[in-house]
Amino acid sequence: MLEHQSPELPRPARLLAAALPSWPLEMVLTRALRALADRRPELFERLGVHSRCVFVVRPTDLDFAFSVVPHRWQGRVSVVRPETRGDVHIEGPLLRLLGLLDGSLDGDALFFNRVISVSGRTDALLALRNAIEEAELAPSDLLGVSGRVGRFADAAILRAIQALQGMAEPAANATPGAL
Repeated sequence: MLEHQSPELPRPARLLAAALPSWPLEMVLTRALRALADRRPELFERLGVHSRCVFVVRPTDLDFAFSVVPHRWQGRVSVVRPETRGDVHIEGPLLRLLGLLDGSLDGDALFFNRVISVSGRTDALLALRNAIEEAELAPSDLLGVSGRVGRFADAAILRAIQALQGMAEPAANATPGAL
């Protein structure tokens, strides 16, 4: 069972994310989204009319959010202010949001345990959820690599996420006032 208190990114990772300029991240994520549309167009077709919706994904442990418009080859990802308006808002700790993307975490369980919150157009959110679940994405899918390089990328990225989770878990499990 998921704990109500969810781990946040370790402080050094949060500080690094805040210090980096947003344009390289926007460029890389937009390119990855469009490359995924090239390789797996059926995932974007599944979104239908919702592919033009603005999905604002806000990692609660960062000082910024992501605006995602998954409109196939014209899709884009922008780094935005957390209060940016969109058709759908999804909020939660970054490590939990990443777990939703790769399917390692159950969105319903995270929602009902109040680890993530969602608001906005339910129809668009359900379309996105169904497309992601059907996709069975791995980190290599988002990077656009396959074969041996893809397996290496998957293993390395999953190890990095596990290491961050391991660093974050002690903080989430600490009791107030404890050393």
